[in-house]
Amino acid sequence: MTTLRDLGISVRFIIVLCSAQHSEQHSEQPETRQVKGIVGTFFSFPERVLTSGNLLYGDLGNIAHVYPGKQSNTNLEKRYKNHLHWNNVTGFFTLSDLQIDDSGVYTVENGDAEEKMRHTFQLTVYYVLSKPQVTVHENISCSVVCSVENGREVTLSWYKGGEILNQTSSPDHITLSLPLKVDEQNRDSYRCEAANPVSKGTAVVPHSCIESDPSKVTDGDVRTLIAVICVLLASGLVGLAIYLTLRCIRSRAGI
Repeated sequence: MTTLRDLGISVRFIIVLCSAQHSEQHSEQPETRQVKGIVGTFFSFPERVLTSGNLLYGDLGNIAHVYPGKQSNTNLEKRYKNHLHWNNVTGFFTLSDLQIDDSGVYTVENGDAEEKMRHTFQLTVYYVLSKPQVTVHENISCSVVCSVENGREVTLSWYKGGEILNQTSSPDHITLSLPLKVDEQNRDSYRCEAANPVSKGTAVVPHSCIESDPSKVTDGDVRTLIAVICVLLASGLVGLAIYLTLRCIRSRAGI
């Protein structure tokens, strides 16, 4: 038979369990979503604030506020003046003319519902990469160097067809360079690729890096040489024929 004491223990156990679950739900941190931006463009945080809410940034705290009645103040911080906007139709906060130092953690607080919702974003801003440059380092061996201006999360790679031959990257803001000795017979199969999370560029081996070693003779060189020799022989034979004909004529004429 269940006693009052047993019932009391069961009730306390249920209360403790429910309290633990409630505390766990409130202690969960909002998931941080990774988002990317490009220097010089704009970025809109993909969470709407239609009635009331805020946009927070890192240690600065609140940088924009939306009031009931579709009113907003996006100039709470001087650095965001004319740079941060709120659209009262779409409800999106937007950063215009992005710069590298706009990277960081932003939180959209939405007070439209009874319970305030928080959405956190890790924004990383990147430059669009310039095209890598390939220069001939040594003509005789057809050694080349590919280089590109470095930036955030940039990698520089050499490919032969679909196979990656070599790759480099550096956290330092220096020019990235990657050398390669090219197999001249397959020169057109090589490419250099510079890439970051928002862009990439490619370059190929220059045409100046083709059989620069005078000690090497290609099939094309042989064909050209044979053609020249044939022309010279033909010219010589024609000249000899003319000479013999004239000599024969003079001999018959008694000259």
